Amino acid sequence: MTSEESVDVVLIGGGIMSATLGSLISRLQPDWSIRVYERLGEVAQESSNAWNNAGTGHAALCELNYMPEAADGTVDATKAVQINEQFQISRQYWAYLVATGALPEPHNFINSTPHMTFVQGEANIEYLRKRVAALKDEPLFPDMEYTEDLERIAEWTPMLAKKRNPNQKVAATRVESGTDVDFGALTKYLFEDLERRGASVLTNHQVTWLRRRKKDGTWRLRVRHTVGQTPKVVNAKFVFVGAGGGALALLQHSGIPEIKGIGGFPISGQFLRTTNPKIVSQHQAKVYGKAAVGAPPMSVPHLDTRVVNGETALLFGPYAGFTPKFLKMSTWLDLPGSIRFHNIGTMIQVGLRNFDLVKYLVSEVLASRAKKMKALREFMPTAKDRDWELITAGQRVQVMKRDPEKGGVLQFGTEVITGADGTIAGLLGASPGASTAAPIMLDVLARCFPDRLPEWEPQLRQMIPSYGTKLSLDAATASASLADTAKQLELTA
Repeated sequence: MTSEESVDVVLIGGGIMSATLGSLISRLQPDWSIRVYERLGEVAQESSNAWNNAGTGHAALCELNYMPEAADGTVDATKAVQINEQFQISRQYWAYLVATGALPEPHNFINSTPHMTFVQGEANIEYLRKRVAALKDEPLFPDMEYTEDLERIAEWTPMLAKKRNPNQKVAATRVESGTDVDFGALTKYLFEDLERRGASVLTNHQVTWLRRRKKDGTWRLRVRHTVGQTPKVVNAKFVFVGAGGGALALLQHSGIPEIKGIGGFPISGQFLRTTNPKIVSQHQAKVYGKAAVGAPPMSVPHLDTRVVNGETALLFGPYAGFTPKFLKMSTWLDLPGSIRFHNIGTMIQVGLRNFDLVKYLVSEVLASRAKKMKALREFMPTAKDRDWELITAGQRVQVMKRDPEKGGVLQFGTEVITGADGTIAGLLGASPGASTAAPIMLDVLARCFPDRLPEWEPQLRQMIPSYGTKLSLDAATASASLADTAKQLELTA
């Protein structure tokens, strides 16, 4: 016999988004009952897992794709500033949780790691000069260093310069206050705190269906225990679908009109990884280059210091690929199963308009080990094949949306989908993702609970001092905030 229960909030998916939203709700409305359902045996096993992402605290300090060069040669800092502003909100919230004992010592999930850019060739150097000029007066980018001197780059991180042709034209930037974040560990700590606050976090539980009840506006969910126990029905007043690549299917099941016309384009990835202490000790930075022509923004090559479970490693990639799976641990039927009458036109238009991307993905899938190592040696000329292993990263699903002029567009970034009555919300898309979990979940709260925001605002300002303001508008305020948060998280200011 199917059991049935009623709760205030259901969070679907055991990743950083559900963990962050649950953490916020449990503090703003502690009398609400919360259930988390994760289909795998542990939380943080898909995109939030430390080895399924690059762990970059995305602050646009080094990610060149947030400041693309326009057709007229200009470089606009607007998006970079916005991304940095969002990351500061996440950092402030984490600092609050550390200060109140909800999270452990910061080094367990975040560590100081300089963020660098590295480019080669006169055209790319000229672009980097313009990028630096566009950011030099921005309050959130106060400590960016720039050089075209290979010896200076060697001082920053030796492996970029060792055995490189001294006549090669190169340039780099460095921001010492960058970070490496273990989002897997952070997610687990957030869920542990959520359970201490009375929520139920249930693994091996998969939500297979959901539909809004007409009589009272609540949501009826079918939940299957994946190890064979009797399925149950759960009634919830509010549902958040934070299931990563699995979110699209559930939102389609929900029947909300806001999901009409939206499709998903899956992109997989791989990284090369080394734990050789002789190599790891000579590179302490996250170094981003420029993406290849036709490559998606999430495929920008980068050589990263990673700190996972207290151990330091280096990661290089990603090497993009394609699989019809929407999750790393799911089925090859995900993509064909997502096709609906209302989104097939959008998907066809996106395919026709993104031939360069398709061509790039095919070339990446067919790339040999030797070609992957050659790409690594563009950053680290001394890299030896025997020191590096190839690992598979998490699956990303980019959003395909209707467009009045183009018919369909492929959107790189995150997309919040909310029902008209605010009783359901979901998240689609990818980068910057986890780094901006706090501001994204604040957006969910604002959209779904506008009547409660006035009541919640005093506490939100206590937890996130810059809530409702923009640090980027005032240099003194930005400087003080960056220093305070860095001190609380035990980071380089």
